[in-house]
Amino acid sequence: MKKDRESVKDEMRAEYRRSDFPKGLVRGKYAKRIREASNIVVLSPEVAQVFPNEDAVNNALLSLINIAKRTAGPRKSSIRSLKRSNNLKTGI
Repeated sequence: MKKDRESVKDEMRAEYRRSDFPKGLVRGKYAKRIREASNIVVLSPEVAQVFPNEDAVNNALLSLINIAKRTAGPRKSSIRSLKRSNNLKTGI
């Protein structure tokens, strides 16, 4: 019975030499790609002290979005009714 050969190609060596990388080593080679593809946000220390976890941050931001939507300004129908009431007052 023959023994199965183990694949040496898939194993990592204990040590590597610079000559193993003919094009050279580049620090941060993929950093820009990862930064653009991720949605991670780093909070300033002052802000991080206020929010204990990601749920607290998300809830605060969602509340702010809801408030902004409600107070964004008059809707188109409100603007039309204002114009009508002004026209009635001026007699136009």
